[in-house]
Formats: sequence, structure tokens, C-alpha cells
Amino acid sequence: MSALVRLAATIAARKGSDPNSSWTAKLLAKGPEKTAEKFGEEAVEAVIEAVKGDRSRLTAEAADVLYHLLVMCASHDVTLADIETELARREGTSGLTEKASRGT
Repeated sequence: MSALVRLAATIAARKGSDPNSSWTAKLLAKGPEKTAEKFGEEAVEAVIEAVKGDRSRLTAEAADVLYHLLVMCASHDVTLADIETELARREGTSGLTEKASRGT
């Protein structure tokens, strides 16, 4: 089992837990808007580190981004399995083709 799968399982297990018991439970208790805000903050921090070119800091921020992405998705009942299914659906399709099919 990968670290990402274990992380997603931990986040799912924390859903509905006492907010005083874990950071994840506290974030989820604050609602989807707060989880989205935290994800956005972490994404910006990762971009900053990417621009700076600090590989170590980018790695740390990328880990934060993945964690907060999974928390945000959990707050909307979107699981890692749902995301993996969507990625599998897109496999073998050109990124340009896939983007054009969404009309964006």
C-alpha cells in the first residue's frame, strides 16, 4: 500500500472524529470552504518554492499540497479511488484532446 493510499485512508478515518483529536478532523470540521482555502494556500506555497528552485522545499510543499488536496476532496466525499478512476479514464488520451473535450 502506497503512502498516498495510507494517507487517504487516514483522512477518511478522521472524518467525523473529534476536532480536538487531530489536525485533519479539525480541518474537516471547519467545512469544505476552509479545506479549499487551506489547499489554495499550500498550492501557492508550492508554486513559490518551484519558482525559487529549492528542490527540498518544493518536495515538502508538494507533500502538503497532496495532503490538503485529499482533505478538501474528503470534505466533498470525493475519494482517492474516485480520483484514480478519473485518471484511468483519461489514460491513453492526449492531454490536448482531453482538455478540448471539456470545452475549457
